[in-house]
Amino acid sequence: MSLVDAFALLQELVALPGPPGQEDRVREAVAAHVRALDLPCRIDAKGNLLVPLGDSPNPRVVVTAHLDEIAMIVRAIEPDGRLVVASIGGLRPWKLGEGPVTVLATAGDLPGVLSFGGVHTEDPSSTVRQADAHPLTWDMARVVTGLAAEELGRLGVRPGTRVVVAPCRRTVTRLGEWVASYFLDDRADLVAWLLALEALKDEPMDALFAATTSEEVGGEGALYLMHAIRPEVCVALELGPHVPDAPVALTADPTVWAIDGYAAARPADLDRLADLGAELGMSLTFQALSRGGSDASCAASHGLCARPITFGIPVENGHGYEIMHREAPVSLARLTVGLLRHLMHG
Repeated sequence: MSLVDAFALLQELVALPGPPGQEDRVREAVAAHVRALDLPCRIDAKGNLLVPLGDSPNPRVVVTAHLDEIAMIVRAIEPDGRLVVASIGGLRPWKLGEGPVTVLATAGDLPGVLSFGGVHTEDPSSTVRQADAHPLTWDMARVVTGLAAEELGRLGVRPGTRVVVAPCRRTVTRLGEWVASYFLDDRADLVAWLLALEALKDEPMDALFAATTSEEVGGEGALYLMHAIRPEVCVALELGPHVPDAPVALTADPTVWAIDGYAAARPADLDRLADLGAELGMSLTFQALSRGGSDASCAASHGLCARPITFGIPVENGHGYEIMHREAPVSLARLTVGLLRHLMHG
């Protein structure tokens, strides 16, 4: 794939909703691209898309990028039809703000608006006055659909229904050398995952590529998979968040997670990655993150892989309208390919 193709693929994947546990549309799109590469794939019981590069039922290396996105989940339906929602996967209300959303009802997608109420009041019970003194929280939000509670029930809206960002907000913005969008986490990494598969498709190796489900709610898809195969190495493709205690520059060169909230990489692996980055002409940034996790670190914390390795695309505005260098997925794919070849032949 060329860089132009990579951008088009990113826009295609960003446009598709994929909240945790309901990633079908994203998975179908990724699977179509895998099949276009003439590679076999299958879907396991958890919904992970699996692409083997060898014949082993227990591959030595697993490479993951996750299918899901942060979203909202319905907690209750009020008598007037307004939906009470909460985060699923770490979405913050102030990262999204008021605007159009889509309710993934059983009968089909329903338009809605995320609402926090008016500002022209001094009533202390109003959201605006509460937000003057306290953080904006999901209990202050409602999703308005214009439908009565009874009609919503007939359409299959209930506690547990997912609510996602509407199609009109699922666009990629160009900012010179950068691009920005919701859900670069982990759609940009899925682009890199597919680019790496394209580069390696004619190189049989003891490896499995997995597009995983429900990563944003504790790495559920990866944990289900790793319980079955227990690989030596899990390589997770993620974002490298720009945060005060682990800053990054928005370049095309990837980051490497030295430690996160779940596990730490082996020093020997970090040394080898530093050498590999130099061989590829990349200035890798090593991040010690105080919060967060990946498929690899979650698996390692449960004893399901021996060596967790997490690569990140440097981003601003993590878990919001994220900004990255437009060539970052291509660079991440190059690093992933280089590491796989080293692990197989080094």
